[in-house]
Amino acid sequence: MNVSFVVPAKNEQGNIRPLVSEIIQHTPKGVGFEIIYVDDGSSDGTLSEIRELAGELPVRLRVVQHEKSMGQSTAIMTGVRYARNEWIMTLDADGQNDPADIPRFIDVAAQQPVGADFCVAGYRKNRKDTAWKRFQSRIANRVRQRLLHDETPDTGCGLKLIPRRTFLSLPYFDHMHRFLPALVKRLEGRVLVVEVNHRDRHCGISNYTMLSRLGVGIVDLFGVIWLLRRAKCPHPQEVTD
Repeated sequence: MNVSFVVPAKNEQGNIRPLVSEIIQHTPKGVGFEIIYVDDGSSDGTLSEIRELAGELPVRLRVVQHEKSMGQSTAIMTGVRYARNEWIMTLDADGQNDPADIPRFIDVAAQQPVGADFCVAGYRKNRKDTAWKRFQSRIANRVRQRLLHDETPDTGCGLKLIPRRTFLSLPYFDHMHRFLPALVKRLEGRVLVVEVNHRDRHCGISNYTMLSRLGVGIVDLFGVIWLLRRAKCPHPQEVTD
């Protein structure tokens, strides 16, 4: 299988080149890949930095631009739609996800049956965040797991690997990236968890705040519950004489 790395980026100047170099370094030999950066309406030099690097790596790096910010979920979906390969692996653009974990995701995905729906999800067991932020995430993850039964201790981790066909079968809505494991389970797919490294941000500041996460999280949580309860997964078989 070949992999398309989808990286949504907004105001991540200074983080582009190091992350691309690490992705190239850690992708196993023999695995075909491309890196798709989706610039989500950045107001700094992010787009210029990606374009400059794409000129140096025309085969490996592709650039897609949103003229204005549409949010992380939309940026990811844009990247998935532009992707050319069978597997999609998402990473955050700030460098906190460690590309050294890429081989483990590919190994786990390679063990799944051909044509299966699945999600390999990262688990940041030792997070490089403040104690307050870790506390918020711990409570949010417990509530989400209890209500959605998504078998994922850390759905906020940006490292995920999902077949492109599966991704395009998911219901699209803003902030859907926070619920990818639950949405894959809605298709009766498997969720497989891999412990990953978590690093300090290299440059810039986070685009999210506690209030922004809390406000949309509660509304979206009940929306996903609604979707799960109304899911139907037929198993049709062609009948021949």
